[in-house]
Amino acid sequence: MIKLDHMKKTYGSFELECTMEVKPGCITGLIGPNGAGKTTAFKAILHLISIDRGGVMVFGKPASQLTPKDMSEIGVVLSDSGFSGYLTIDDLIPILKNLYPAFQAEKFKEKCNSLGLPPGKKIKDYSSGMKAKLKVLTAISHNARLLILDEPTAGLDVLARDSLLEMLREYMEEENRSILISSHISSDLEGLCDDVYMIAGGKIILHEDTDVLLDRYGILKVTREQYNALDKSFLLRKKDEEYGCRLLTNEKLFYLENYPNLVIERGGIDEVITMMIRGEAL
Repeated sequence: MIKLDHMKKTYGSFELECTMEVKPGCITGLIGPNGAGKTTAFKAILHLISIDRGGVMVFGKPASQLTPKDMSEIGVVLSDSGFSGYLTIDDLIPILKNLYPAFQAEKFKEKCNSLGLPPGKKIKDYSSGMKAKLKVLTAISHNARLLILDEPTAGLDVLARDSLLEMLREYMEEENRSILISSHISSDLEGLCDDVYMIAGGKIILHEDTDVLLDRYGILKVTREQYNALDKSFLLRKKDEEYGCRLLTNEKLFYLENYPNLVIERGGIDEVITMMIRGEAL
């Protein structure tokens, strides 16, 4: 669905260089701190910005060559975009019909009703959760093959996030659909994504299947004496602490079996990001 091949974009002193792929039928997460380059990558995929070099392929063709029909098969939620607050859902429906030939108006109305989105109320009077639901619902209501979602759950409470994630799971029940999503909330991605890319400072620093990351990665908390005695073959990062150091491994089972007295914790996405960015490479 999407393939970035050494895609490079420079803004002043910031440089993004990114290689990644979103495969058909998969949900791929792009995670990292603010300013890492996630939104720049999304805009390059949508050909909203030009790139300096490398390739950006969408649906098997360069992003610059996407036709209006191709673009109508992409559903987009960008963190800095939205609808005019003075419109209502009733106002939006004819606009969306004209924009998207495959827009499913009746299904859209039904979903708005089930999600508690009043059709005659101005969008500016919606809560943050209601606005987020509307943006995602719009993205999935025209039979898109690909969703590109930049922080769709940002600032939402648990119930609103759960509603959005359920919408995305329902969307993926159809074959040959894919999602590229970014989020600061690791629990969203852990329960949703098939694989994740971690980006920092404009570079991809890790790519892993989500199941592998959750099953095999771990955090070791060791004293300096324990560290000196360790087999370091499967250690990725080290971060010094007062008691000794924290270590990131991608072979948690090896250390559980061979060092039963060590403190070894699950390597969730947040922990792995922190260690990959702040830890010292080994």
